[in-house]
Amino acid sequence: MANHHSAYSVWAPRALSLLRIVAGFMMLQHGAQKLFGVLTPPPAPGAEAATQYPLLSLVGVAGALEFFGGLLLLLGLFTRPTAFILSGLMAAAYFMAHAPQGFWPILNMGESAALYSFVFLYLAGAGGGPWGVDRLLWRGGTSPAPRTGLDPAQG
Repeated sequence: MANHHSAYSVWAPRALSLLRIVAGFMMLQHGAQKLFGVLTPPPAPGAEAATQYPLLSLVGVAGALEFFGGLLLLLGLFTRPTAFILSGLMAAAYFMAHAPQGFWPILNMGESAALYSFVFLYLAGAGGGPWGVDRLLWRGGTSPAPRTGLDPAQG
């Protein structure tokens, strides 16, 4: 009987890289909204249009972390420390902006912040996978052969 674990585990490092790339791209967009006032939906009738925030405001600092942290994750550069910082940022965003509105994340509109926090915490521990600049800079300078296991050292 074939070992299904080994048949699927060859895809785990690639899936890890995809998770990092997509999460970084999404976070970069959140930062772009705050820093540059772009990628915002049209305002509801009677509502004020979205704007960019001053860089030295709390939202501006969060936007800078989201934009540049998202860019670093997208590239797979300094993945672990960047993901750790973004995990803390998303936890702080949840507890500062969403948790006071109620206990349940689905009701306080904080499910995205909570999910991002745990995705980034996972990336901080697991690393960025084989498709990233980290791998090229610190693991030999060439594109690595596909990984076949879930070795924690492969981050």
